[in-house]
Amino acid sequence: MDKKQGLKLIAPFLHNKYVLSLLIFVVWLSFFDQNNLVDRFALANRIVELKRQKEHYRAEIEENEKRMQELQSNPENLEKFAREQYLMKKADEEIFIVVEK
Repeated sequence: MDKKQGLKLIAPFLHNKYVLSLLIFVVWLSFFDQNNLVDRFALANRIVELKRQKEHYRAEIEENEKRMQELQSNPENLEKFAREQYLMKKADEEIFIVVEK
């Protein structure tokens, strides 16, 4: 079947006003409408990415809450945390910082 035969089969459908208006309607909704398909796919991908970020931050919040509970319950852990994170020291100590590259 070549192009001419294919066009002969499709041509009668394009002369039908209902098929033609349906085709125009589908093209309009797909590309030109405010809620077109291209934007909807982009927004769906954005929603998936935001849900992934939401789960990441929820897990991070839970981890931080556990860490905070641990720090508040034990003074030794609080001192260890302050020394490691904020480089605090006692008056008679020296701190050596090793930077790895």
